[in-house]
Amino acid sequence: MKKSDKFIKRLFDIIVSTIGLILVGWIIIIAAIIARFDTKLSGFFKQKRVGQHGKIFKVFKLRSMKNVEGVNTTVSTIKDPRITKIGNFWRRSKIDELPQLINVFLGDMSLVGPRPDVQGFADQLQGDDRIILTIKPGITGPASIFFKDEENLLANQENPEIYNREVIWPKKVEINKAYIHNYSFFKDIKYIIKTFI
Repeated sequence: MKKSDKFIKRLFDIIVSTIGLILVGWIIIIAAIIARFDTKLSGFFKQKRVGQHGKIFKVFKLRSMKNVEGVNTTVSTIKDPRITKIGNFWRRSKIDELPQLINVFLGDMSLVGPRPDVQGFADQLQGDDRIILTIKPGITGPASIFFKDEENLLANQENPEIYNREVIWPKKVEINKAYIHNYSFFKDIKYIIKTFI
């Protein structure tokens, strides 16, 4: 990706995230209050993720899960007992992702790019796969769209964690490398539209 591409991408991120936070800020606040009462925890979920150049940052989401004793995996499926009924609605509607506009505004994320993963994935990339770390992770992107039913897919696996690591993750790496090698600002617009549709 050229420097000019990165400049235009960042400028677009700042403009859209600012407008987005002005328009949906009230939804985020109300949803966070509801999530607080629903989960008995903070309405906002903050988790360390791997960002550009391997830098660790905290991603913001609306909390959709409650604590369930004995369940602590970072891989979730639609059958996850930690997901509340309201949390399920947040996740299906993608409202839980809205606070990430804050991450975009702050510069930790982009609107479009590889999804930011927990430690143990992107930070372990080797060779030319590390090209994924040269750009900011995104709220949406080609891999997110390809695996839009990821939680359903994982729910049908005998061991979701192994399937995620051995099947889904390598495919995401392949898709995200192709995204960077064939980057186009207009493709970013297309991915955003596809995400809404």
